[in-house]
Amino acid sequence: MTIYNFSAGPAVLPHEVLLQARDEMLDWHGTGMSVMEMSHRGREFTGIAAQATADLRELLAVPANYKVLFLQGGAHLQFSMIPLNLLRGKTSADYVNTGEWSKKAVAEAQKFCKVNEAASSADKKFSYVPAFDTWKCDANAAYLHYTPNETIGGVEFNWVPETGAVPLVADMSSNILSRQIDISKFGLIYAGAQKNIGPAGLCLVIVREDLLGHAPASTPTMLNYKVHADNDSMYNTPPTYGMYMAGLVFQWLKRNGGVAAMEQVNIAKARLLYDAIDASNGFYRCPVAEADRSRMNVPFNTHDAATDAEFLKQAEAQGMLQLKGHKLAGGMRASIYNAMPVQGVQALATFMQDFARRNG
Repeated sequence: MTIYNFSAGPAVLPHEVLLQARDEMLDWHGTGMSVMEMSHRGREFTGIAAQATADLRELLAVPANYKVLFLQGGAHLQFSMIPLNLLRGKTSADYVNTGEWSKKAVAEAQKFCKVNEAASSADKKFSYVPAFDTWKCDANAAYLHYTPNETIGGVEFNWVPETGAVPLVADMSSNILSRQIDISKFGLIYAGAQKNIGPAGLCLVIVREDLLGHAPASTPTMLNYKVHADNDSMYNTPPTYGMYMAGLVFQWLKRNGGVAAMEQVNIAKARLLYDAIDASNGFYRCPVAEADRSRMNVPFNTHDAATDAEFLKQAEAQGMLQLKGHKLAGGMRASIYNAMPVQGVQALATFMQDFARRNG
């Protein structure tokens, strides 16, 4: 039986990447060392890191005036690092609140500055993206922060806010590398690795160089972006194995047509599931406004919790794992990141149709 892992994160990794990591586990390229044993300052690992950085820059067309950082602490640490580094003497920042991850970012930022809620979808239980013409932005804000894809609620922006001179900051933990983006529209992008990049423990940051070097003198050294940028992400021992695995994923993406090709696959995968939901005559329901449905995280439920539980039980018996919705949302959630093969989504859509016929 083929197993398909629909976990929201840590999430599925490309099968061929796992096979390559297995084959290189004890001896990387004839060195007699595992990557996790290497000195992070040795030529072997610095070569791995340089290649990963170059491949990511190529995949996302990162402009020359942006730094790529490989950090630790996940998105949660970024919630603090962003105001510490980007306030630049200002006292307030704009935040868009579209779900649980936005709320966490707001709560942390409030420890460092005044937060202006530029927009919110709380009025409809975070089921949509607020129209841009309703946003109440502050032209003097230090930056504007938003979450392009809410992993829990399954709400995704299909457009990028235009913020003028105010730096745009985005938490792309769950949709980075899944669609084409124009990096130059952003001041800073950050992403926990455990969904579309690699194993947990690594956090990617792409930051415009003019935003570096403005942290207050009291900022802890490890929370200063400039320190990491000046040391090529090796001020301290970085998450070396996570960086190696991320590099393998980047190479896998390049072999498979890059981000543009992956975006088309992701559109097709998401359509399979939303079509199964929409064609079920109300047996399945997705709480998200149709225009704002996520390509990465598809939440849905049936008419009652007991039927949801039976769905999950039968799906697991057929090899479809980790479909239980987040505890705050209930129901089901299929996370279909880049590494989820089309066959897995097809299997789930077929099961959904069969389950609805038998239980409708």
